[in-house]
Amino acid sequence: MSSSPATPAVLFVTVAALWGAVAGSLLVRPGYRLSVAPGEPWRPACPAGHPFPSRPLGGWLGRGRCGDCALPLARTPRGPLVLAVVCAVCCAGLAAVSGSRPESVVWLLAVPAAVLLAAVDFAVQRLPDVLTLPLAAVLAAGLGVAALLPGAGGSWPRALLGGAALGGVYFVLFLVNPRGMGLGDVKLAVPIGAALAWYGWDAVLLGTFMGFLLAAGYGLILTVRGRAGRRTAIPFGPFMVLGAFAALTLAAAAA
Repeated sequence: MSSSPATPAVLFVTVAALWGAVAGSLLVRPGYRLSVAPGEPWRPACPAGHPFPSRPLGGWLGRGRCGDCALPLARTPRGPLVLAVVCAVCCAGLAAVSGSRPESVVWLLAVPAAVLLAAVDFAVQRLPDVLTLPLAAVLAAGLGVAALLPGAGGSWPRALLGGAALGGVYFVLFLVNPRGMGLGDVKLAVPIGAALAWYGWDAVLLGTFMGFLLAAGYGLILTVRGRAGRRTAIPFGPFMVLGAFAALTLAAAAA
């Protein structure tokens, strides 16, 4: 019996969801280590003081518990599950709309890093250079390779220009209002602009608008609930990522 034409697509989405679930479950440890105050690189030890292994990647990859005392590294036991579900949903969604186009692999590689950045920023209002800069480089290189393959759905030169343009816009906003916009947001705007511009300038505009709209809605909710005032700083990175994901999904579906 021959398989239906939809079988490869369903298999790809399933594999993407599994990849997202596995990758998301491994984000607890780096998320804990990177959720530190500005000026600190990362946490060297678990909550009980046991140092992480110094061997390459030994302190960054692994389950969300200390190997010596088994203390959880997440703030709640649901941390690994939440990150796994978020990554799985994002990866499956992008795989479903972008299909077998070459850029799909780039999106699947970028999702865990973007989710990790959002989680760290939401926890401590910080977007570490160790994540934003490599993400920009991986996206630029990955989309460059994708553009050389048949079936690519976007433009690499436009992606590079979009990253530079959106980064420039955010840098101007940072200069105008440093209290409302951090340099981490500026650096995150570069890979987001590149990803969105791959499909077109309208995707860049939509993703940027949605990011500001979601952040404004979150701030309004906090204000109404009495948990924030007009001068309260809120993490902007998670809403940049969420707005970019929504716009990228729509753009990929229309490409």
